[in-house]
Amino acid sequence: MEGGCTCRNVRYQLSGKPMIVHACHCRWCQRETGTAHALNAVYEADRVVHTAAEPEIIVTPSASGKGQSIARCPACKVAVWSNYPGAGPLARYVRVGSLDQPDTCPPDIHIFTSTKQPWVTLPQDAKVVPEFYDPAQVWSPDARARWRSMMAGATKG
Repeated sequence: MEGGCTCRNVRYQLSGKPMIVHACHCRWCQRETGTAHALNAVYEADRVVHTAAEPEIIVTPSASGKGQSIARCPACKVAVWSNYPGAGPLARYVRVGSLDQPDTCPPDIHIFTSTKQPWVTLPQDAKVVPEFYDPAQVWSPDARARWRSMMAGATKG
């Protein structure tokens, strides 16, 4: 899969499938994206290959108080992914809307639905949790192994 910003200055290519795709309905994501939820495909950073200009990294506050880093195009300012403190630069939460074919990454789970907009109707068959979740109960065995491997690589370096 490939994606990038609106002006095509920042481009990337993804290797393989995401570990998981979150539709986050927290109020912070609503504020930051200007819409009802953020839709992020979680990848190891080394599976997100830059094929054009480098994004600029903007550090913003977050609800956790730990902040997050958002990769934005330096020209059009569109966000292409975020990094959160838990994994830092090792994991990229790729904005599904920045993919050339965003319909290839539907959400695996809707999170923080306790604060979703009341007019948002979720599909009946959707996995839905009111806050966050235990990855051991939601992620596939392959995705959990990929995450463990990614985090173990950080401790070796």
